[in-house]
Amino acid sequence: MAHQPNGLVPRPPSGARRRLSDSQLSHLEKLLLQGATAHGYPNQLWTSGRVAQLIERHFGVEYHPDYVRQLLRRRLNWTSHQPQIRALERNDKEIERWKGDEFPRILREAWQRKAHVAFLDESGFLLTPLVRRTLAPRGERVFMPCSAKHDRISTIGCVTLSPQALRVGFYFQLLLSRNVHGQEIVEFLQYLTGQVPGEWTIVWDRSRIHHRSCVVREWLSKHPQIVVEDFPPYAPDANPEEWVWSWAKYGKMCNLCPADLDELYDYVVETLIDIKHDHHMLASFVMNAGVPLCLN
Repeated sequence: MAHQPNGLVPRPPSGARRRLSDSQLSHLEKLLLQGATAHGYPNQLWTSGRVAQLIERHFGVEYHPDYVRQLLRRRLNWTSHQPQIRALERNDKEIERWKGDEFPRILREAWQRKAHVAFLDESGFLLTPLVRRTLAPRGERVFMPCSAKHDRISTIGCVTLSPQALRVGFYFQLLLSRNVHGQEIVEFLQYLTGQVPGEWTIVWDRSRIHHRSCVVREWLSKHPQIVVEDFPPYAPDANPEEWVWSWAKYGKMCNLCPADLDELYDYVVETLIDIKHDHHMLASFVMNAGVPLCLN
């Protein structure tokens, strides 16, 4: 063994030899990216146990599932994710065409009329919490006492753009223990146009209460200053209002366990008012939805 100039013998590298080489790890990542169903599993969920089975099957190396989680994080930079659900009927090419062609047309025609644009949607908040991960001592189970009732608060809301696309706004109404029907849509449109009179373009999805409600169609026929446009089917991510609901439910109010409907109502109002006054966040929701505008 060659000696260093200072007379010291170099020490061999410490630690155990890696059982999977870099090239094998690269091959493993390609296998994982094929999806779990491509390897015989009934869904697209990659668990540490399934990955351990895949490694043993292809490379003959046995790993404990707990170590597999560390291996993926340290050497492949893989982390846990919450999958997003997308409808099988979704047509991504049609959605991109709509964003590239129809969306600019809708905005251009609205600006020519000097009309405000409203991206409208409905949602609901339940007493049962949306459970997300939390920190706790190892081995200790976490329980959240919550109401078993199925009461809910229905909401109607819209993210709005001014005619010059310089200001973004947010309006909402809450319905206590009742669902949204055509009459509620009309009442919200009356409230909205009362707050900001003038020309409006309403962009919403193709649900029954928007298109098949006689009450809604009759009211719109009497208000020609309001133009209605549709989002493409199965494209909730194209609607900025969906981003509002997602942030409120999965961000601000996750793991919330209100004692009753009144307490839930207070939390929902507080959360939506916070969003209403955060114009930078609203602008980010608009841009995340793909609205081709530069907003202040």
